[in-house]
Amino acid sequence: MLKIAGTTAADRSPAVVADVLQRLDVGGRVDPLVGLCESFADSRWSHSSTRLYVTKEHYSFAVSETGKLTNGISREVTESVVMDELAVIVEKPRADAAIGALRVEGIYDDSRSVYECGNETVAIPVTAPPEETPVEEVIEETGQRRVRTLGDHLQARGWSEAELDRAPGSWAVLGTVILVDIGDSPRPTEVGEALLEMHGNADTVLARKGITGQHREPDVEVIAGVGDTETVHTEHGTTYAMDLREVMFSPGNKAERALMGEVIGPDEQVLDMFAGIGYFTLPMARAGAHVTAVERSSSTFSYLVENVVRNGVQDSVETYRADCRDVIAESGPEVRYDRIVMGHYDAHEYLDSALTVLESGGTLHMHEATPTELVPDRPQRRVEDAAEQAGRTVTSVEVRTVKGYSEGVSHVVADAVVR
Repeated sequence: MLKIAGTTAADRSPAVVADVLQRLDVGGRVDPLVGLCESFADSRWSHSSTRLYVTKEHYSFAVSETGKLTNGISREVTESVVMDELAVIVEKPRADAAIGALRVEGIYDDSRSVYECGNETVAIPVTAPPEETPVEEVIEETGQRRVRTLGDHLQARGWSEAELDRAPGSWAVLGTVILVDIGDSPRPTEVGEALLEMHGNADTVLARKGITGQHREPDVEVIAGVGDTETVHTEHGTTYAMDLREVMFSPGNKAERALMGEVIGPDEQVLDMFAGIGYFTLPMARAGAHVTAVERSSSTFSYLVENVVRNGVQDSVETYRADCRDVIAESGPEVRYDRIVMGHYDAHEYLDSALTVLESGGTLHMHEATPTELVPDRPQRRVEDAAEQAGRTVTSVEVRTVKGYSEGVSHVVADAVVR
């Protein structure tokens, strides 16, 4: 891509640009690009260091008032001018749902950023007009400047290569909040501001520092934006309201949450022993299960109840704010569950309770943080030993890795059928 820069509006006038393009011989692309330049008002080009990229070659030139090249060739590129690309306009509250629907249609363009388009709407980049997703308008982004990656944004802010090497490599957009693993990155505020530029429907960036306490409470810090940590996030059609300063939400468990909605059979009786805000309860209930959801933390429990209502599954979910062992102990002898979800890293300590209410032929999903070298043996052995002590038999067990938990440790799930 060719970058033409100058210090005054005259340096970047269409005539100067045309002169440079003609002398560089960009292969028949001069006329449309000069026309593009002429379509911009002078004020659009009035800022210093304005850049125009016009070819796929990585050349950079500075242009003097006479149109002569003054600083030779550079290999540094951070932005691009995009011609005739499409975006759809939707209301901000519908942004996440619309993105999901556009992904299903196969036309969401994740190489570009969502950005605000007025006070109440956002523009979502697409590769073609949607046929099924309802939108307010389809627009062309002729001349829309863009930066593709976080590294590009930070480089444009003057970050050195050494600083870029320490920039975050992962983050998640949860409704209006961006959750980022900041690590030892320099200039956290600039990282947050860059992420907000990339994701126009977000208004707050939180640096995630870890999880503490018996209720797995998050340790986070606001590094950019308005600081509103409450958000509503939608994935696979399930809506989760939460306050990310108070409750844990792991983006890395997204596939596992979806899976729990897929393995459920019609009218299954399910016990979710560590329900949280409804991570697994909600997709299972939406799939037709009857779920007993237990959560001990009062703040988390309030979001569990809210999310049950938000997703319209009040008739399918029975909620308890209690210790799951107490709920099991007080259950009548007729209470049995076809499936029990144990979404806690210390779930193996609760296997004895779970096995007292698991129906013969029922399935356990026991989560665990396991040293990688002990996968699959340790979780499998724990389930089999607990079943033997309860006078029961494990007929099948499969250990799956959900994600990396920390260096040398994996988050795994043991799926076991017990008779």
